[in-house]
Amino acid sequence: MRFLHTSDWHLGRSFHRVSLLDAQQTFLDHLVATVRDREVDAVLVAGDVYDRAVPPLAAVELFDQALHRLADLGVPAVMTSGNHDSARRLGVGSGLMGRAGIHLRTDPATCHQPVLLSDRHGDVAVYGLPYLEPTLVREEFGARTADHTAVLGAAMDRVRADLAARPDGTRAVVLAHAFVIGGAGCDSERDITAGGVAAVPAALFDGVHYAALGHLHGCQTISERVRYSGSPLAYSFSEEHHRKSMWLVELGPGGEITAERVDTPVPRPLARLRGRLDDLLADPDLDRHAGSWVEATLTDPFRPHEPMAALAKRFPHVLTLAFAPDPTGDDPLASYAERLRGRTDQQIAEDFVVHVRGTVPDPGERLVLRDALDTVRADAVGAERD
Repeated sequence: MRFLHTSDWHLGRSFHRVSLLDAQQTFLDHLVATVRDREVDAVLVAGDVYDRAVPPLAAVELFDQALHRLADLGVPAVMTSGNHDSARRLGVGSGLMGRAGIHLRTDPATCHQPVLLSDRHGDVAVYGLPYLEPTLVREEFGARTADHTAVLGAAMDRVRADLAARPDGTRAVVLAHAFVIGGAGCDSERDITAGGVAAVPAALFDGVHYAALGHLHGCQTISERVRYSGSPLAYSFSEEHHRKSMWLVELGPGGEITAERVDTPVPRPLARLRGRLDDLLADPDLDRHAGSWVEATLTDPFRPHEPMAALAKRFPHVLTLAFAPDPTGDDPLASYAERLRGRTDQQIAEDFVVHVRGTVPDPGERLVLRDALDTVRADAVGAERD
């Protein structure tokens, strides 16, 4: 059976205030053409269909058109909600859509109920796990702790129990939206940290033949059977070197996996330029970036006059401008932002306690801080999805 694995469409998202709707339409055209031309048997979309819980109408229309076109081809699709989606809104009408072969999996309580597909070698059970916010689904899964490993592990236990009750030889595919250990993140992914731990081990997916992952925006292979498709478009300059693509996955009769990357259209290349303004304007090696979306960081000791206007004459698609003067040797302490770089919310909160009180928090106080941070995150996620 041949699957097309994709994720993280983020329909409705812009790129530094530049609309990406046309680029997203081009991607969906490419997806439909790939499904048709490569004789795909099913499409897998592992979360973050939309960029926010209440997407703009134009994004909803894009999604609606894509669903109709897949249904017209007679190719089933299995789609799950991600941490950017409102699971309730995305799941509206899922029962009716399922009759047309569009299977929306947004309810954690039913994640062990697969979409059953079949080929000449037998059944393939496709399990769609929506994004599982630990503090919201802990009770549903009876997890001992409110963290990603506990709740995703409990969900996968339900999947394996259902699979064990099916006929021998049934192949299994699971969709999940999570941060798996070994994956490389980037700036455009929303933090899903809970309890100080965001990443989960790939071993959670043992027992299934393929895990189609979403959340991380770079296409990557955790193992032969555990892969991220990445986002089809770049959504931050940190993705400058990403090769955007989808996975075309062949599932053999005994669960064998072969996978091919199918590149997606690139609206514009990205370029991160750094240096003094005069150098950026004069360097002939930068001519290749005239048509790129540009992020410029100026290192001049003093801010030049109207630098954005000057840059735009050479780089018409410059989008962001930052200033980072070269060190002079007598700089004060690093900025507050630099001191926070790479530190978790928990570490920042504990540092604040030390700053105010002069002593580090004891284990009980650390637990109180962790619970408070988790509650705030859960309240924010719940408010966004309601």
